[in-house]
Amino acid sequence: MATLSCSGFLGTGWSLSASKLTFLLNANPLATGTQSLLLSPPESAPMVETLIDAQACKKTFVLDTNVFLYDPNALFVFKQHDIVIPITVIEEIDRFKKNGDDTGRNARMFSRHMDAFRKRGSLSQGVRAEAGGLIRVVMTHGKDPLPVGFGGQTNDNLILQTVLGLHKADGGNNVILVTRDTNMRLKADSLGVQAEDYENAHIDIDEQYGGSKDLQVEPEVIQDIYGDGFSDWEGKNGLYPNQFVLLTSLADSNQTAMARFDQEKQRLVRVGRHKEGVWGIFARNKEQLFALDLLLNDDIPLVTLDGRAGTGKTLIAIAAGLRKVTDEQTFRRMLVSRPIFPLGRDVGFLPGDLEEKLNPWMKPIFDNLELLLSNPDTPSVNRSPERGAAYQPLIDQKIIEVEPLTYIRGRSIPRQFMIVDEAQNLTPHEVKTVITRAGEGTKIVLTGDPKQIDNPYVDATSNGLTYVVERFKGSSIAGHVTLRKGERSVLAEKASQLL
Repeated sequence: MATLSCSGFLGTGWSLSASKLTFLLNANPLATGTQSLLLSPPESAPMVETLIDAQACKKTFVLDTNVFLYDPNALFVFKQHDIVIPITVIEEIDRFKKNGDDTGRNARMFSRHMDAFRKRGSLSQGVRAEAGGLIRVVMTHGKDPLPVGFGGQTNDNLILQTVLGLHKADGGNNVILVTRDTNMRLKADSLGVQAEDYENAHIDIDEQYGGSKDLQVEPEVIQDIYGDGFSDWEGKNGLYPNQFVLLTSLADSNQTAMARFDQEKQRLVRVGRHKEGVWGIFARNKEQLFALDLLLNDDIPLVTLDGRAGTGKTLIAIAAGLRKVTDEQTFRRMLVSRPIFPLGRDVGFLPGDLEEKLNPWMKPIFDNLELLLSNPDTPSVNRSPERGAAYQPLIDQKIIEVEPLTYIRGRSIPRQFMIVDEAQNLTPHEVKTVITRAGEGTKIVLTGDPKQIDNPYVDATSNGLTYVVERFKGSSIAGHVTLRKGERSVLAEKASQLL
């Protein structure tokens, strides 16, 4: 009888029962398990009896403070595996719970989760979670001091000391430190302890959905697109809802057409050229045309636009919003918002009332409004100070509102064209809060660059914008475009490429 480690999956036809894992081995690998299990093989399996210790499948994950500040529900994503929380993590969480930002909210939620487990049993002995794993809080006893060179008794080192003690007691590789701190992972590795990033809600940025693709088709498909405005091409089945395609004729590479997949009607729909422009803004590349197609479509209430700096994400979104609010009056007002995160060192407290305090943070939005609403023949340097900003009358009439996301919780926002700029600085929970504010008839547009992040608690693979793109790519009420070509200036485009 052989003993195997638990990995892989269960072959077709196997059945489970408790006590131990005995089966007649076939060509398939075996399933993981949290207990010893008995497998009854299918009759066709070869007659080789094997015993698996299912307990070897179980891991112990030690979670760092930054994991819970990012996701307070991390306690519930490790399924059957054990979770260990060093007492130092509890102490660090306690310092954040009074914060008024999202980290404070996450700290308080984590504390409530832990208190609920405490009511069910002793956390020092371990409380069984619904998925089967134990959740424990452990003390640092100092029995396993860190090697020379690790410095003093910092909180990071106390957590590492706890992990090292568990690793030695385990005697194997079943203890894993989970932290979003790169240096903590490096330190753990130097101690011979496994360490991993917290990858729940992470998206592979290199494989992120871009919203468009190139396809080669028969000439008749392109003729239908131009002649009828749509095509019932059979090859559309592999497309996502509202995905754009650049169609190229198999007979003539110079014959092309741009279309969007309409899932409701199961057809490719022609993308308009918008030659008349939108509030003085003319699309300069196909991605900007794709973006305008989504922004001006009232049947798509959620639009996400990403791309590097200077690709026109915010400007196009505001131009489309102005048309929908002022020209077509589809929405009551345009609400433009952005999270407040400084680039570099914060300047501290700002003087003035709320509007004056917010002005530096909202300046990028005001710059775009000024560009769209000012007369190009009247340079700003020659404009009379009494005239004020060109957009001020629209703000005074409540046609345009510009505000931070700080006060959005609890609101209901009906019939508004809402733009959230710099959405890459939001966590998945924050972006959920924003989208769930949408009332009847509201359109939400998220813009940002996943490679320019100022929030220390998210990165290019775990931010709210990337998360929404991935989760909504299969939904017919959402559309996404990645803008690739910079149009701000030659200098800005070259800087995005080289720096």
